[in-house]
Amino acid sequence: MADLTDRQTQILKAIIEEYIETAEPVGSETLDKKYNLGVSPATIRNEMISLTQAGFLKQPHTSAGRSPTPQALKLYVEKLMKLKDMSVAEEVSVKQNVWEYRSEMEKLLKEATRVLAKQTKAMSLAATDEGDVYTAGVGNILDMPEFYDIDVTKHLLDTLDEYNYWWNIFSHLSASSDPLAILLGEELGSQLLNQCGGVFVRFISPSHQGAIGVVGPTRLNYPRIVPMVRYIGNLINEVSSNW
Repeated sequence: MADLTDRQTQILKAIIEEYIETAEPVGSETLDKKYNLGVSPATIRNEMISLTQAGFLKQPHTSAGRSPTPQALKLYVEKLMKLKDMSVAEEVSVKQNVWEYRSEMEKLLKEATRVLAKQTKAMSLAATDEGDVYTAGVGNILDMPEFYDIDVTKHLLDTLDEYNYWWNIFSHLSASSDPLAILLGEELGSQLLNQCGGVFVRFISPSHQGAIGVVGPTRLNYPRIVPMVRYIGNLINEVSSNW
């Protein structure tokens, strides 16, 4: 897998999941204490150096801690992560909230973005081919250290007024056989969003097509968010198919 040994893959996965949880560079001591890697701290440090040289880790500060690069996160979402299924209670709660607004697309998407933001604790966004953009949970990004950088935050918020920006991204999702896509860094269309990531799913109804999803830092909790976004997309398709 990407020319990594099994041990390197195991260490990289542990670093990524620790970083997703804490937003802090991960050190060998943390890995040794929290994860059953079966090797010494010295071995972990040596493998972290190798992973850094291979472009999977970076050392943002003078400390020994490392954080994953976009290359590592891409490998994680494509090969390493294990999705966390939604509980029955979560599915019922989401469906009950969204189902109440099944009469028209505008109300449906407003509620769907609200529910998605609440469930994921991130910012949610939807856009349709009719030129509409819906957002919810914008305040959630202010709890994330990556958005303490005012320039990053301002640029992301500015894009919310640009329908063409998001529709250009969403319109390319239809080229894939899988309606769900995970976009990292510059895949979101801007150098200034290289610290951001998103999970989006397209939907199609007799009268509309569009996409809905979640935007946040590149360290989004993908194992939890991907099933949630996919479920919301399926609900929108199910509801709108009866119009």
